[in-house]
Amino acid sequence: MTNQSLKNKKIVISAGASGIGLATVKVCLDRGATVFVSDINDKYINKLKKNSKINKKIFVFNCDASDEYQVVNLFKKIRKKTPKIDCLINNVGIAGPTGTMDNLSSSEWENTLRVNVFSHFYFNKLAIPMLKKNKGGSIINISSGAGIMGFPLRSPYAASKWAIIGMTKTLSMELGKFKIRVNALCPGTIKGDRMVRVAKDKAKHLKISKKSIEKEFISMASMNCWIYESDIGKMCSFLISDDAARISGQVIGVDGDAIRLH
Repeated sequence: MTNQSLKNKKIVISAGASGIGLATVKVCLDRGATVFVSDINDKYINKLKKNSKINKKIFVFNCDASDEYQVVNLFKKIRKKTPKIDCLINNVGIAGPTGTMDNLSSSEWENTLRVNVFSHFYFNKLAIPMLKKNKGGSIINISSGAGIMGFPLRSPYAASKWAIIGMTKTLSMELGKFKIRVNALCPGTIKGDRMVRVAKDKAKHLKISKKSIEKEFISMASMNCWIYESDIGKMCSFLISDDAARISGQVIGVDGDAIRLH
């Protein structure tokens, strides 16, 4: 029997056309949800739109999540489809620059915070009224282990992920009386294109091989393993489901027990 734990639930996912976001979209669709996906990458959006012609439970939109005007327009389009939602998954994020703080520019810092933090604010602000209309629901903010332990050579990224945890904790207190649960997920070292880029940048900065960096990443978890994009999707599915009805204000690691980030 197939898992239909999300049947009839309406879910908004930002940055959902690739990576963790796409894996989460697939899990949610498989478990019966209707999904509203936004992304900035035209290539990935167009690919996903082909699926939307086959699967009537997915709606795909182009949106720069760091641009408030575009996010406002996105939610206008979503509200034309449904007046209320069951869940928002904030998945937007960039790795930001690599380097020690004294060698980074103000513009690099500002851009990382604008994309990683302001996007969550814009989406949360507009999703909350729709969740209230639903008489409850769930917000899942994707943070990182860097938001708990810090991350050398990635100070703006770490700072942005700490901010997301603070936002999560505060929102859970504000929204509990409306039966809206708010949690943060902290993925570990995800096997995928993004981590390949991070490893390449770090190897270049430290003047060592990319392979040695990848080996180092795996050793950061006590389980000595990569995390897969689908692992995040499955945890999101659980937090959206009625099985997680009493879980809120939590920062949950999906990281194979990360013991360090450097």
